[in-house]
Amino acid sequence: MIKDSHLRNQQDIKRLQKRLRSDTGRAIADFNMIEEGDKVMVCISGGKDSLTMLDILLELQQRAPIHFELVAVNLDQKQPGFPAHVLPDYFTTLKVQWEVLEEDTYSLVTDMVPEGKTYCGWCSRFRRGIFYSYAKRKGFTKIALGHHRDDMIETLFLNMFHGGKMKTMPPKLLSDDGANVVIRPLAYCKEADIAAYAELAGLPIIPCNLCGSQDNLQRKKIKEMLAQWQETHPGRAESIFRSMTDIVPSHMLDSRHHDFENLKAAESTEYLDVINLSN
Repeated sequence: MIKDSHLRNQQDIKRLQKRLRSDTGRAIADFNMIEEGDKVMVCISGGKDSLTMLDILLELQQRAPIHFELVAVNLDQKQPGFPAHVLPDYFTTLKVQWEVLEEDTYSLVTDMVPEGKTYCGWCSRFRRGIFYSYAKRKGFTKIALGHHRDDMIETLFLNMFHGGKMKTMPPKLLSDDGANVVIRPLAYCKEADIAAYAELAGLPIIPCNLCGSQDNLQRKKIKEMLAQWQETHPGRAESIFRSMTDIVPSHMLDSRHHDFENLKAAESTEYLDVINLSN
């Protein structure tokens, strides 16, 4: 019985890995995320998403027709109880290049943010600045983040509900200073697939007690809303995501992206009598 269960687990891992590899490969190809000779900084938080991303990118690196370099980089934010040895030990077993940056952003964030407020805004700003600066110094050509399809859908609704804008996390972007290209290789991957793979593969997930763990995060409320939609209307998340890849500016209301002001009917000498067309 134990042997059969182990076999099923291995089959499930291979099935999920194949799907995630396919989805990641398509995203990389569609958005030209990784090119010949790239040096990619793979940002690892210790969560399921970034660890799965590293695993899949290492698989693709072995199969890709191009040569590119991967370096796993973790930021030790000096959170109380953070097991600092876990990721270095794991990176060593993978035989991947790695680096751990040490910055006490935990103290900075907890000192700056009033009790009851969420940490994510300041936390992400500090992390982003540290990663961008390090990437620039070390000559990385791409910075890979572990955001997935569901993150992008949630961000779309967060911006709509709380920011009054139709925007989300892009699969590829240029940093504000133009010095770094940021990519999200898991853009086409479902969170459920990532979670299942991470558990079955036994990835060394480190729970975060700072970012994403607070009950009053608006993102959690959006996630709950989307989960309820998906339960009552299966396939709704897929439909929403497809809509994000097929935008029609002429059927929205933003005159910066469509010239409504100069929209005029074409002049024609022909007249089509619609009323009497059937006579």
